[in-house]
Amino acid sequence: MLLLHAEFLRRATLDTELVQALREDYTKAPISDQDRAMLDYVVKLTKDATRCSCADHDRLPEAGFDDRGILQITLIASWFNYINRVADALGVGRDMLEGAETVGASEMKPRSTDPAS
Repeated sequence: MLLLHAEFLRRATLDTELVQALREDYTKAPISDQDRAMLDYVVKLTKDATRCSCADHDRLPEAGFDDRGILQITLIASWFNYINRVADALGVGRDMLEGAETVGASEMKPRSTDPAS
């Protein structure tokens, strides 16, 4: 999925070097302190949300985010985590990645809703 997200970001920003830097190590990428604080939080949330603490939440207002912004970051990151897991479980997009040998969503057949089948 990382490749798909990186490609989306490349198309949105038209900045191949930034996207490559983010893929290699976002902590060393040329981004603002605010973006880095947001990504630090999102990475922690993604790896293990139970480890997010008050200290993590306190860093976000220090970086310039208000309560609404913090909620939006949390909701969006959580939604992406959820939907990526659903897609991974169903094999969606795997056929688009190099070397993928799994069945893609376009090849999956919907389950019949007819009780007789």
